[in-house]
Amino acid sequence: MPEKEILTQINGIIIYRNFVENLPYNPHLKALTKEKRKLGILSEVIFWKAVRNKTFHQIDFDRQRIIGNYIVGFYVKTLGLIIEIDGWNHDHKINYDLERTKYFESLGLKVFRITDWDVKQNLALSLKQLEDYIIENYS
Repeated sequence: MPEKEILTQINGIIIYRNFVENLPYNPHLKALTKEKRKLGILSEVIFWKAVRNKTFHQIDFDRQRIIGNYIVGFYVKTLGLIIEIDGWNHDHKINYDLERTKYFESLGLKVFRITDWDVKQNLALSLKQLEDYIIENYS
């Protein structure tokens, strides 16, 4: 078994890479990803400012990433981790979100969900919950 490659450390705990190769990609969604970035949903902009340019534990995040026939809010390639910020409209999309999550998990990815409200009202707590999730799943 090959030795795991260290990605970073969070609070002194080693985090290992979990790169998932050959993810499906629908090029027809590319224009939509650019559109979604320009929309600038407030919670996504707040979160992005907190994690972009490897400012969150030297971890590289992608924004509006295409995986299969879906566009995910944020993606960490080196962990195979999707971060979704759920707004009020997700209350009506429970089955859709469940279907998406099952699909992503079938590809070997993990999905971390936070609410739009939590990002806007308590970003520090949201980032702490993300740290805890990463430690729990990748250390």
